[in-house]
Amino acid sequence: MSQEVVQWLAEIRALREQIAQLQNDLSQADESAANWRRRYSDEAQQRRTEAKLAQQEIKRLKAEIKDLQTRSLRLKTEQTEKMTEIEEEVSQLQTVDELKQKLIEAIAERDNLAQALKLEQESHEQTRQSLTAVIGDTIDRFSHQRNQE
Repeated sequence: MSQEVVQWLAEIRALREQIAQLQNDLSQADESAANWRRRYSDEAQQRRTEAKLAQQEIKRLKAEIKDLQTRSLRLKTEQTEKMTEIEEEVSQLQTVDELKQKLIEAIAERDNLAQALKLEQESHEQTRQSLTAVIGDTIDRFSHQRNQE
């Protein structure tokens, strides 16, 4: 009978070890499941955020398209009005000399505007170079100061 008791005790001990191992496995499975739920939740939140940002960007782009269409329509209307004014002005010219005079004025104005544009471009280039130099100097000073610290 003592042999049977020893055998029963060994079997109970083995079953307890199995229960402990199974409880350990269950605990690890629960941790793994919680980890996967957390990951899934984080991923879902990221996707919701990205979708929201994409919707905002779409809304912004639609507004920008609408604005550009409105501007384009306004510019076409202004251009049409301007062409009508020019056509009326040209139709009022009676002689070739008047037409020549108007052409001379238009060419002179074009040349003046071209010269003004050229001067503005040169001024812009000088400003850009000055700002670039100032930015470079500032970066050098910051680098020098950081190196001293």
